[in-house]
Amino acid sequence: MTTDSTETVFGTEQVRRARFAVAAVFTVHGAVTGSFATRVPWIQDHAGVSAGQLGLALAFPAVGASLAMPLAGAISHRFGARTALRGLLALWTLALVLPALAPNLLTLCAALFVYGASAGMSDVAMNALGVEVENRLDRSIMSGLHGMWSVGALIGSAAGTVAAHLGADARLHHTVAALALTTLGLIACQGVLDLRSEPDEEPPPRFTLPPRSALVIGAVGFCAVFAEGASLDWSAVYLRDIMGSSAGLAAASTTAFALTMAVARIAGDKVVDRFGAVRTVRVGGVLATAGGLLVVTSPNSALAMCGFGLLGLGVAVVVPLAFAAAGRSGPNPSQAIAGVATITYTSGLIAPSAIGSLAEATSLIVSFGLVTVLAFGLVLGAGVLRAGDRRVAAKGVDVPGTAAAEPRA
Repeated sequence: MTTDSTETVFGTEQVRRARFAVAAVFTVHGAVTGSFATRVPWIQDHAGVSAGQLGLALAFPAVGASLAMPLAGAISHRFGARTALRGLLALWTLALVLPALAPNLLTLCAALFVYGASAGMSDVAMNALGVEVENRLDRSIMSGLHGMWSVGALIGSAAGTVAAHLGADARLHHTVAALALTTLGLIACQGVLDLRSEPDEEPPPRFTLPPRSALVIGAVGFCAVFAEGASLDWSAVYLRDIMGSSAGLAAASTTAFALTMAVARIAGDKVVDRFGAVRTVRVGGVLATAGGLLVVTSPNSALAMCGFGLLGLGVAVVVPLAFAAAGRSGPNPSQAIAGVATITYTSGLIAPSAIGSLAEATSLIVSFGLVTVLAFGLVLGAGVLRAGDRRVAAKGVDVPGTAAAEPRA
């Protein structure tokens, strides 16, 4: 996306402003997700689909995202980073309206496919710009950016909860939300870096397999997102069914987990700057593993909730650092980020169903035993995120499994 000639274009103050602009973009992106999630029951009733059919439909956002994310690099190359992000983010915010309009299963699947495709492409574009701003500031910001995404999701879900409580029609709610978020997104995009490819630079392929660096980095992201998705979707059920907690306390565990993730991500940049990406993820893996062990061995609800809190704290910064590592692992940041994003999206898709299937065959305790094993994978695999450590990258250290260490033709 960038060349040496673009490095001198932006002044320090402009880059600092771009940081806040990208943070606002992340917040808007998260708010769309939060707005949608709270109205899924209304959408299910409106489309007249069963729980099983809804589960099928909810797989389509990940399918759409996985297929469309590789296009983000080509779009950014063709139109420039700012224009591409402006268009892709607007497509995502406006796509919020589509699922609520669907009258049946077929149209709901189609709407969610478009919803996921626009989400994935804008996700890649904003993360690529986040990595560029981080490089120019020479300090970690990716964790905080993902923390702002979590803040946006919480804001969107809070507004959606109010709308649902008032009995508002989701078509009206999502239309108003889409217009407001589109306006805010367009304003935010004005401040991002206007990165452009050189005229003679080869455009990235529209569809291509992820580079090897993205696969190994994505494997670490897979472990973190699996633990995150399992905890978000199943923590309340675990406390209710295994610990015998009340419905209110069980629901509170999910909210507490989400808040822990948001706070840890916002504070994570200072930790990464001080200790480096690898050490931060390795310690996070230890915390997540301890949290998983506490969940599966806990004799009461309080300790189980502490375990879920440790899980959230441990995995919070992994995905931001995986995107940062991908953005520095080869000559095409968007392609590598798209590869990592595809793997993490897939993990987020299969985690809830995998936990449920394993729980049906055995028990939820065994299911979270699997989560604990994957959390320990962060301890073992943290080294592949060394490319995300700016101090290592600045020294030109080759990292096994990254493009910098691969043989050149």
